[in-house]
Amino acid sequence: MPTTQPRLAGDRVKSGVLSQRILIRDLTLSCSIGVSDEERARRQRLRINIELTVDYPPPTRDNINEVVDYGRLAKAVRNHCLNTTFRLLETLAEELSDVCFGFPPVSETKVRIEKLDRYADIGGIGVEVARRRSSD
Repeated sequence: MPTTQPRLAGDRVKSGVLSQRILIRDLTLSCSIGVSDEERARRQRLRINIELTVDYPPPTRDNINEVVDYGRLAKAVRNHCLNTTFRLLETLAEELSDVCFGFPPVSETKVRIEKLDRYADIGGIGVEVARRRSSD
């Protein structure tokens, strides 16, 4: 099957970038989280969805150094969840936003976290936190 080369920056259609987003969808992890000691004693399955707005021009050299490395981002999110104990989903969501802001091009975060097994009759119950990097 023939392959094609990416277009060079000068060969692209002239247009302005409205926004660029990075998505992590349906990351499922078992974490130590809960208000009560009993709840934290057993790990709970969480589903995590993250949407990031990034501020940089489209890549011109088709090079990973021009963008946020998705693998590094996912690893940072995973490690934070698995190596920390939380009481509240809200706290975890705020901290994951901070993890994402550790990547300088990220200007906005939206983090949604759901407990998957908390209630038998609910597929997921959770929170969504949206933040914007302050300009100061």
